[in-house]
Amino acid sequence: MGTLVIVAFPYLMKILDFLKPKPAQPNIDSYGQQSCGVEQQQIQSVMEWLFASLMAAGYEGKSHLVWYDSNNPDTTLEQTVKKVMKRDESIFLYRCVSRVQSPPTGYYWRIMDEYPSMRIYQLEVRDGE
Repeated sequence: MGTLVIVAFPYLMKILDFLKPKPAQPNIDSYGQQSCGVEQQQIQSVMEWLFASLMAAGYEGKSHLVWYDSNNPDTTLEQTVKKVMKRDESIFLYRCVSRVQSPPTGYYWRIMDEYPSMRIYQLEVRDGE
């Protein structure tokens, strides 16, 4: 009987750990930041601002931040946005240079004018779509 307890204990602990309530805070996945040309300090500042904004809004789910460089577009970022849209999670875009990524059909990028540089956008559904 002692061997069974020793073998089963780690599995029991994993199950109990899974059942523990998770802290109520947003989770942000970030895409394209290595190739966007923005300095690490600025990236950290943007991530902190977005995290604080999500917390202030009471958002506790998963969200996504795309770093978009229109001078060096990455087609995988467009595919990522389309894939994440299906999960009904918040999607944000940081405009690294002059233009934003084309939004998927029926959506638009709403500028988040609360951010000082006016470079952060949120993907939203067009009215009537």
